[in-house]
Amino acid sequence: MKFTHDVIVIGGGAAGLTAAGGCALFGLKVALIEGHKMGGECLNNGCVPSKALIGAAKRAAEAREATRFGVTLEPPQVSWSGVRQHIHDAIAGIEHHDSVETFEEMGCEVFSSRAQITGRQTVEVDGRRLTAPRIVIATGSEPLVPPIEGIDTVPYLTNENLFELPEQPGHLVIIGGGVIGMEMAQAFRRLGSEVTVIEPDKPMGRDDPESVAVVMDVMREEGVRFVTGKAAKITGGAGAVTVYTDGGEAIAGTHLLLAAGRKARVSGFGAEDIGIATGRNGFATDARRRTSVKGIYAIGDCRDGPRLTHVSGYEGSNVALEIVTGLPTKVDFRALPWCTYTEPEVAQIGLTEAEARAQHGDGVTIVKEEFAENERSIAEGYTKGHMKMVLKGKKVLGVSVVGKNAGELLLPFTQMITGKSNTFALGSAIISYPTRSEISKAAAFSAWEPTVFGSLPKKYAALVAKLRRTFA
Repeated sequence: MKFTHDVIVIGGGAAGLTAAGGCALFGLKVALIEGHKMGGECLNNGCVPSKALIGAAKRAAEAREATRFGVTLEPPQVSWSGVRQHIHDAIAGIEHHDSVETFEEMGCEVFSSRAQITGRQTVEVDGRRLTAPRIVIATGSEPLVPPIEGIDTVPYLTNENLFELPEQPGHLVIIGGGVIGMEMAQAFRRLGSEVTVIEPDKPMGRDDPESVAVVMDVMREEGVRFVTGKAAKITGGAGAVTVYTDGGEAIAGTHLLLAAGRKARVSGFGAEDIGIATGRNGFATDARRRTSVKGIYAIGDCRDGPRLTHVSGYEGSNVALEIVTGLPTKVDFRALPWCTYTEPEVAQIGLTEAEARAQHGDGVTIVKEEFAENERSIAEGYTKGHMKMVLKGKKVLGVSVVGKNAGELLLPFTQMITGKSNTFALGSAIISYPTRSEISKAAAFSAWEPTVFGSLPKKYAALVAKLRRTFA
């Protein structure tokens, strides 16, 4: 077969852009197909707009503290139209990185239309038949709409339309206490909305419970209400929605946000017609992100596995490298980081304490350092939170952090968990003072403290001191 391209990439989000751009920069002939907006969910209705909203909410929260550190601020006046403009400005300031023009300059042939896979090496788009020995599917995910009685009869929000709201909610009822639910709950509460979060299990269930408890206490203090239960029925209309839980409680609000998870986008573009296998929630792939059909990869949110923007970029890079070099590249999630951008932030890398104990039992030890002992935190008056390091011997298995800018502290542990560095190196590093990152050094040094100041080093020190006194 004479191919029109070396690789066809379907999807212009974080995964697809990384794969397409990587292959193009190596000189391959790449077709990049995006049927909606370049940049995908992260840029248009995920990471970027949500963090912009959180930034506006943080400013309002600081103003509500009135007098602090001897400085008095005026109470905040929130303009929802101004908040929306800030969100759109943030998107506009970033979208050129993901634009059609940028990827055409890299060498991609970009199609702004929907793709249809017609064979394991063929895709139809805009009336053209494209062919390539490799196809990469990066079609992303969409909000999961849970099967709740009455859900189809009431207006509801998801992350796809939340940031286009013409008015600020008076009382936002959120179904789901995961990352999106918790971030938006705190942000809207800080902007002045009443907020209720309905979650059948524990909020942020994949994170360390001690870390989650800290942020939940803060959110309760700020006025967020948490209801434990499953949404069983929904009634109402625009501006007046009531959610009934399986525990018999009725929560009435002005707006309803569904934040109950994500659903992989696997149908509607021919994948099922050529027999690409799916798993629990997405395309089934191996560690190299190969699907059941030879020559076709699935990366990012559309495949079974973790759904994070940085994971999508990582998989895009891996697949690009494999296509370019012909050498296998497997994913390695031993040092997978994630962060929930509440205040305080909750960040995790590697195994949580519970996961480590399930795998290694009594071989696990825990080192915990409090931000209340960190001098930068004390100076800035924000000492909530801690760092918990999970160890097997001196090897780091995972780190859980809750605190201001917690996500910024994960980087060195990526190196340690993968064996490219170690706790001794971090514990003896010179770190700028005063910074919150000193807590990482403190935790790493704590792992070695019993050894460094143990009986043998003490005996050696005593011998040196005796010899010095004797022969000085």
